[in-house]
Amino acid sequence: MRAAAPRMPIVFAPVVGVLLGSALAWAAWADLAASDRPVAFSRSFAVIVAFAAFVWLPVVGYFAAFHGDWSYLYLVASRRVPSAIDLVLVLAAGGDVLAGFWVAAHLMRKRRSGLLYALIAAPAIVLAAALSLTVRRLAVSATFAQFHGDFGTEPIGASVLGKGVLLMGFMLALGVGWTVHALARLGSEAPGNAGRPRRG
Repeated sequence: MRAAAPRMPIVFAPVVGVLLGSALAWAAWADLAASDRPVAFSRSFAVIVAFAAFVWLPVVGYFAAFHGDWSYLYLVASRRVPSAIDLVLVLAAGGDVLAGFWVAAHLMRKRRSGLLYALIAAPAIVLAAALSLTVRRLAVSATFAQFHGDFGTEPIGASVLGKGVLLMGFMLALGVGWTVHALARLGSEAPGNAGRPRRG
């Protein structure tokens, strides 16, 4: 049985992916507004693809592979989940980053600020509510059997899972920082100064 326990539950990954993608679109606004290319063929989108492939997918995949029971919030024993389903869910989480960015970019180009704010706020609210409802499960490192049998559990801070959470969190923070920097650099190289989308 795989050890269970970490901090990007695969069940939250799609929501977080959409939130990341839509939020990162803000950093890409100057580059996106300076070009008439479709979003999917823009330089900024290539940066987001790199972020999804080399940062976000490894983070989500790490927890699914090494802390499967925790990644499923102890709702199901990860050993009973076919590896193909794990793979599909991890890839879908990466796709959600791209989808969030693509939709947000289109809304920004159309100056639909209200919908853009909703696109960012809605997953943030859903995520906050989900975290508040699952905080007990997130705080425990165990296998599916240990969690439901109430034996052999560990606080996440004292477990291998906790170290994984810190490492993956650091990796994700670096990845987001690099992505924002790269998008801002593309914007500074774009001709003209498009500015941020106006409210309307």
